[in-house]
Amino acid sequence: MHVVVCIKQVPDSAQIRVHPVTNTIMRQGVPTIINPYDLFALEEALRLRDLHGGEVTVLTMGPPMAEDSLRKALTYGADRAILLTDRHFAGSDTLATSFALSQAIAKIGETFGAPDIVFTGKQTIDGDTAQVGPGIAKRLDLLQLTYVSKIASIDLEAREIKVDRRSEGGTQMLHGRLPCLITMLEGTNEIRRGSLDDALRAARSPIVKWSAADAGIEDLSKCGLRGSPTVVKRVFAPTARVEKAEQITTADKGLIDLADELIVEIFARQPALEQELAFDASA
Repeated sequence: MHVVVCIKQVPDSAQIRVHPVTNTIMRQGVPTIINPYDLFALEEALRLRDLHGGEVTVLTMGPPMAEDSLRKALTYGADRAILLTDRHFAGSDTLATSFALSQAIAKIGETFGAPDIVFTGKQTIDGDTAQVGPGIAKRLDLLQLTYVSKIASIDLEAREIKVDRRSEGGTQMLHGRLPCLITMLEGTNEIRRGSLDDALRAARSPIVKWSAADAGIEDLSKCGLRGSPTVVKRVFAPTARVEKAEQITTADKGLIDLADELIVEIFARQPALEQELAFDASA
């Protein structure tokens, strides 16, 4: 089987700073990493390849420096890495990004074989929109399975897949057909340690670099700033809360007494909540 994994190189959120005057993210000196959610997607793709055979192609869109993340993905065991890089992609929002990536995936299908599954992480830590994966699925007319916590089974002959999907009410068990796009949840697996052979291969393997023209993108008005209807107006750090937390002593108190005391404190601070709950109970 052929699996495509979309990853993104993002700034390490633990070291991001906001400029006090311009209110923009200060990227200088901030190390970049593979989006952590994408690592769960990559590991799941590698597991499927190990189980069913085939190839894993890793794709990212970004500046030339994004090659570092692709080589990291190769050290984990990916077979091929493709960097979609072009000045026309600068300033892309999720709509423009999903367009460019979908065009590149279509080109991958023509060049290296149609993918059976396209993987993404559930979202990225720099945007947190969770829109690119579904956007790619829509543009490529793929079945989309989002927030997947487990791939239960795959039948390549019947072209069927069964997955567990996390929902607000619990877990949904979904049965669909291939090809499809899957966005993986965090904590679903543990990324492997790459072997020495994979590390050596990653160091010498060429990274396939595609411009917009190489990826077969003809309508450049859908890329970059021109193809992005959304604009980030301002980025700011939240102000620190002045109010301090109140601690409830738990010594020599049973669970019921603690629960009653907690409810009393909540209602004291949120009287409207008590009235709303009383109204709902009487209705």
